[in-house]
Amino acid sequence: KADGLIVSTPTGSTAYSLSAGGPIMFPSVAATAITPICPHTLTNRPVIVPDESEIQVIVLYNSPTYMTIDGQVGEILESGDRIVCRRSEHCISLVRPPDMMFFDVLREKLKWGER
Repeated sequence: KADGLIVSTPTGSTAYSLSAGGPIMFPSVAATAITPICPHTLTNRPVIVPDESEIQVIVLYNSPTYMTIDGQVGEILESGDRIVCRRSEHCISLVRPPDMMFFDVLREKLKWGER
């Protein structure tokens, strides 16, 4: 049990997952992170699964439950609804400036190495 669940890829929803205690994943890692939001027990921890995994989230209770994808307007879910998350058959190539390295961006944004 938790206040919510974040399912993220190395290039999507990572900042949101990180703020909930999730991992930093290198962009080329073929994996998906599952991060509970404010878990109701300390034993509920983020989990990394291979990106070919199919993740199913099933709504068990009739309490207010919402699904939000990439900050869009949320959808109300009902007991018994099932959300299936899996890697798309389609790929996209992302463009990044050649002088912008992943760990340099992390060092700058997360203030690594500063006091």
